[in-house]
Amino acid sequence: MRFTDQSIIVTGAGSGIGRAAATLFAAEGGRVVVADVTEGADDTARMITDAGGTAVATRMDAGVEDDVVRTVALACDRFGGLDILFANAGISGGMANIFDTDVALITEVLRINLVGPYLAIKHGAPEIAKRGKGAIVLTASVAGLRSGAGSPAYSASKAGVINLAAVAAQQLSGSNVRVNALCPGLTETGMTKPTFDYARSADKMDRLGRLNPLHRGAQPDELAKVALFLASDDASYVNGQALAVDGGLSSSHPVTRQDYGKTAV
Repeated sequence: MRFTDQSIIVTGAGSGIGRAAATLFAAEGGRVVVADVTEGADDTARMITDAGGTAVATRMDAGVEDDVVRTVALACDRFGGLDILFANAGISGGMANIFDTDVALITEVLRINLVGPYLAIKHGAPEIAKRGKGAIVLTASVAGLRSGAGSPAYSASKAGVINLAAVAAQQLSGSNVRVNALCPGLTETGMTKPTFDYARSADKMDRLGRLNPLHRGAQPDELAKVALFLASDDASYVNGQALAVDGGLSSSHPVTRQDYGKTAV
């Protein structure tokens, strides 16, 4: 019960990693503000309360400052302050290349994926600092580490999130508020659902994640558990870092890989 009576905001909590994290935070005693732009927030909050946990749902656009201010205020009013903020909301922006990406699209991706975490820090960190310590976790991506894991718009936004975590950790020096970035690899979420659905229907699940050493994609709870680690006192000396959770994908430069127990060809 690492989060007993702690006030926690999870954005993008209507599905996927956000929903998994919100339910796990609540299961460990946290009081969770479940924030999402969709009605999925209500479903997640209901799941938590039905299981005996504490949660309140709110509709929030992560890239709208008034929405972020209102959500932080809700956590403070309902739960007496703010201890943890998991800024997880994001969109993919499709897979168009640089030359086919509309400026309006990349602007929208940056608004949600990068401006959203910036606003979360801007308005959440001062409230967390009042508690004497706490944590902010930002969902970035392995696409933000290097090329090959997402579109130009998505990759650029997530690279920004990784740098934002480092800058924020420095600018919060002395506050005892830690800021880290979680970098998922291929994970089965609403964003990747079409890919996983196609693989299942075509009997090609063995091809998903085949480029990483574990030869599979991840489930949302596998990422959520790492987010909880970063938010908890177990990670009390982890600050300003980007942690890749990708089955080992980003551990290597492109090579011809020899699978364990097989002869190289």
